[in-house]
Amino acid sequence: MTPMPSTTPLPPEPTATPGTSGASDASGTSGTSGPHISAPSGAPAPAATDAECLALTRSLRRRGALVLSVFAVVWAFAGASGVASSGAALAVEILAVPLTATAILLAYRKGAAPSPRLVDLPRNWARTVGVVNGVEVVAIFAVIAASNASGHPRIVPAAIALVVGLHFFPLARLYDQWQYKGTAVLLSVVGITGFVLLAAGAADETVRAVVGLASAAVLWASAYHVAVKG
Repeated sequence: MTPMPSTTPLPPEPTATPGTSGASDASGTSGTSGPHISAPSGAPAPAATDAECLALTRSLRRRGALVLSVFAVVWAFAGASGVASSGAALAVEILAVPLTATAILLAYRKGAAPSPRLVDLPRNWARTVGVVNGVEVVAIFAVIAASNASGHPRIVPAAIALVVGLHFFPLARLYDQWQYKGTAVLLSVVGITGFVLLAAGAADETVRAVVGLASAAVLWASAYHVAVKG
C-alpha cells in the first residue's frame, strides 16, 4: 500500500481560490467532478458557503496527515527489518507508534487554527485521484511480479519508493496541496538512492533499511507539516 490521502469522492461541496470569498453551489458528484467555483463576479457569498469551503479544506488536510503518518509506520517497520541490531530495530518500531499518534492528534485537535488558505480543486478531481491511485497500485504489483519473476526481488523496496514518489506529483495538484510536491521529490530521490546502493553492491538488508527508514522520515515530515501548517 502507499501513503496517500483517501480517494473516496466527497459529497458535493464548493471551494474557493486563495483570497476569494465568492462561491456558489458545487457541480461535483460522486466520482464525477469536484467542488468548483462559479459565482457571478462581485456576488456576495453567504457565510454558510465559506464555512463549507473551510470544512472541506480541513477535512482533506486532516485525512492527508492521517494517511501519510500511518504509512510512515509501514515504511518504518519495513526499514527496521533491515537493521542489523535487533535492539535498534525494536527502538525504531517503538518510536514509530508515538510519532504517528502525535501527527494524527495534531491534525484532528480541537481549536486548531483555520487553514491558511482554501483548496482550489480542479474539476473531476475525485475521479482523477482514483485513476492516479489505481495506476500506482497496478505499477506496484507489476514491479513486485516482474522483480520476483526475473530473480531480482531485492529491487522491490527501491522500486516501490520510486513509484510512490512519482504518484505524488499529480496528487499535489489534484488536492491543491503544495507539500506533496516536496514529498514526491524526496521519495523519488529515496528510490533512486536505493537503486544506486544496489548497483554499488550494498547488502539487501542495508538497502531495505535505508529506503524504508528514509521513506518513513519523508512521510512523517509531510504529515506533520500538513497537520500543523495546513
